[in-house]
Amino acid sequence: MAIYDILKVIDGVINAVNGIIKAIEGISNAINAIINETRGIIHVINGLFNSINAIINVIIGIVNFIYGLVKAINAIFEAIYGIFKSTNDINNSIYGIVKVINYMNNEINGIVKAIHSIVNGLKNGMNGLNNGMNGLKMA
Repeated sequence: MAIYDILKVIDGVINAVNGIIKAIEGISNAINAIINETRGIIHVINGLFNSINAIINVIIGIVNFIYGLVKAINAIFEAIYGIFKSTNDINNSIYGIVKVINYMNNEINGIVKAIHSIVNGLKNGMNGLNNGMNGLKMA
C-alpha cells in the first residue's frame, strides 16, 4: 500500500500543479481581458479626441469663412469708397478746369475792355483831331 499511497500523493501533486497551472491561465486570461478592455477604452478616448478635433476644425472653418466674408465686404466698401473718391477727384478736376476757363474768360474780358479803351481813345483822338481841323478851317 505504500506504493499506492505514494502514487496517490504523486497524483495529488500533479492535480495540484494542474490546478496551479489552471489558476495561472485564469490570471493570464484576466490580465489579457484587462489589457483588451484598456485598449478599448484607449480606442474610445482616441475617438473622442478625434471627434473633438473634428469639431474644432469645423469651428475653425466657420471662423475662416466669416473672416473671408468680412474681408470681401470690406473690399466691396473699399471699392465703393474708391468710386466715390474717383468721382470726387473728377469733380475736383472739372472744378479746376472751370476755374481756369473762368480765369481765361476774365482775362479775355480784360483784353476786350482794353481794346475798347484803345478804340474809344482812338475815336476820341480822331474826334479831337477832327474838331481841331474844323477849328483851323474856321479860323
